[in-house]
Amino acid sequence: MSKSVNSVLNIGRIFRALGYSWSGLRAAFVQEAAFRQELVACALLVPLALYLGTTLFERMLLIASLVFVLAVEILNSAIEALVDWHGETPHPLAGRAKDMGSAAVLLAMIVALLVWAGVLMPHYQLAW
Repeated sequence: MSKSVNSVLNIGRIFRALGYSWSGLRAAFVQEAAFRQELVACALLVPLALYLGTTLFERMLLIASLVFVLAVEILNSAIEALVDWHGETPHPLAGRAKDMGSAAVLLAMIVALLVWAGVLMPHYQLAW
């Protein structure tokens, strides 16, 4: 590989970034009960998405909505960890940050629910 291509790709950096990402996923799994619960829900719902989705796009959309919830949960956990690390004396802004992170997870779950309803309702003639 030429030096210019190698400097653009920087394979070593890519592998280090993958390692950091894997460490973050492992930390979320080990430290966060909510993440583990959502991962179990994904383990049950991904096969259901593959079965119920009638097109590749629908299957991808159903699964992406689940991955979105996991991603937001990890960000919420990161906020909580940083707030907990930063101060031992509770501060109103710390509580607000934690509450907002939790609200983000709730909104992600609502998005997933809406995606699932929107994809599945037309196929199963479900109505609001």
